[in-house]
Amino acid sequence: MTTITPDTAGFAPAPIVPASIAIVTDAWHPQTNGVVRTLSTTCDMLRRWGHQVTVISPEGYISMPAPTYPEIRLALTAPGAVGRQLAAIAPDAVHIATEGPLGFAARRYCVRRKVPFTTAYHTQFPDYLARRTGLPARFFWPYIRWFHRPAETIMVATETIRAQLREQGLTQLSHWSRGVDLDCFSPAAPPPPEYAQAEGPILLYVGRVAVEKNIEAFLACDYPGTKVVVGDGPARGALAAKFPDALFLGKRMGAELA
Repeated sequence: MTTITPDTAGFAPAPIVPASIAIVTDAWHPQTNGVVRTLSTTCDMLRRWGHQVTVISPEGYISMPAPTYPEIRLALTAPGAVGRQLAAIAPDAVHIATEGPLGFAARRYCVRRKVPFTTAYHTQFPDYLARRTGLPARFFWPYIRWFHRPAETIMVATETIRAQLREQGLTQLSHWSRGVDLDCFSPAAPPPPEYAQAEGPILLYVGRVAVEKNIEAFLACDYPGTKVVVGDGPARGALAAKFPDALFLGKRMGAELA
């Protein structure tokens, strides 16, 4: 097997041996959210370094809209379908990114076949379900603990999430921070024209506009300046009506977002 030296700009880890990697995710294009963005960038970089990456996503499966959030599609898989995909790929590494139907099926296959796998905790799943069902978040934590406990490691983006999962008895945690695309972002870029008439300072939220993000708490804060929300989602209309002094700029991508 040939060793390939990555050609990433400004970052060159030690030469690596190409691997076959399977990433299983219920969140994928055309969704626009942090999970999809993170996984897309990760796949791009892994392929750039010479790895073979296969994404098992709702694409190719019959799917249905998630209750209360139709933009998210939930895959309806035949028994064993995800396992057969993984067996056909025979990957060197399996990463299960989400706790939905595809993640559940992949976990079942890996546990039964004693295939090591990693997971990630991208979303405050118990809080998300609590806000959408009216049930307390504690009702959903047993599933999260059960889902992630067999993983070799659980990847988390922040120390706050690491501490939260530790409190739940999950200890095999690895910090997976988010990078900045220096080819796209520059602090010298001019501000968007919408800021021209805005009173400073600018207080900014960027992300999916949904109830579980608790954006209302941000918008209700009594701070001087102008609050700006960049992103789209099911809560945008209600929040824009409730907070008319805030700027809602909608979805921005790439250089426009940077």
